[in-house]
Parts: sequence; C-alpha cells; structure tokens
Amino acid sequence: MRRLRVLTTSAVLPGCLCGLVLLGGPAQAHSPLEESTPAPGSRVGTGTGVISLTFPSLASGTTPEVTLTGADGASVPVGKPVVADDSVVCAAVGSLPAGVTTLTYRVTAADGDRQTRSFQFEVADGARAAAAPDACRERKLAEPVAEAKPDEGGTILGVDRTVALVVMAAASVLAVGGSALAVRRRRQG
Repeated sequence: MRRLRVLTTSAVLPGCLCGLVLLGGPAQAHSPLEESTPAPGSRVGTGTGVISLTFPSLASGTTPEVTLTGADGASVPVGKPVVADDSVVCAAVGSLPAGVTTLTYRVTAADGDRQTRSFQFEVADGARAAAAPDACRERKLAEPVAEAKPDEGGTILGVDRTVALVVMAAASVLAVGGSALAVRRRRQG
C-alpha cells in the first residue's frame, strides 16, 4: 500500500504540468508588438523623424510612453505619442545620432494589461530614413522636446544657489531669534 501512495504523489507534479500544457500554459502577452518603424534590428538613416509601433488593440484613453536612448546613453527627444486606429502608436523624434539606439515602450492593452518592452535598431549616416506609415502621416504629432536636465547646483528654485542659501540662513536666524524673544517675554510677563 505504501508503494501506491509514493507512486501517486510522484505522479501529481507531472500530471499538473501536463494539464497546464494542455490548457495553454501561462497567460500569453495580450498586446504583442506586431510591426514597428524602425523595426527591431533594422538599419535606418539619421533623418528618420517618426517612429510607429503597431499592436492588436490598445486601451482607449491611455497614452503610451516611448523613450529612445542613443548609443552614448543620452536620451533622444521624443514627442508625446498618439494612438491611431486604436492600435498604432505614433511619435515624432528628434535628430537620431548614429549608432545603436534602444527604443523602450510602455502600453496598455485593451484588457488593461500594462507592458514595458525594449528593442534596438541601428542608426547609420547614409542609410535611408524610415518612412512613417500612413496612420502616422495623417496625425498631427507633437514636436519632440529635449528632456530637462537636472540642475547641476547652479540655482535653487530659479535663484542663484549662493543667494538662495544666504536667504535661507537669514530666515532661519530670524525664526530662531524670534522664537527665543517670544519665550523670554512669556517668562518675564
């Protein structure tokens, strides 16, 4: 009888695995990238001005996020993406530097599944610029804006750093002095 229990217990795991395979296994991605311009692994010219990503269906009312990173690790300006035909993400891009560029996107599928993926393509001088698909040509795309770089310490809230620190120190001295004076008057009165 003990042998039968051991066989039954050791057969449970393979049985569960077979059941998962027969039922389709883990959930598949809901909005796989169907097509893109530039395509993963492709070679495009520096004059490419629009990127597009095509999915089966995207959630309405959501704004996809698209970023580009050049070979030197610097961000490439990207305009605010728009969705055409509920499935094509279009965005204007700034001047693409030569080298391998990484495109990262974040989209929300029609069923609410949020996905973030990346791929790379090569930008080469002399190569032909990737043409924007018709769905993107018909849209008014926002101009790409360079990301604001963090302040290197030259200003605080738009005021010169040294002036801002002197003003904050003076305000602190006045606050402490005023508090001490108020305490002294209460004790005397």
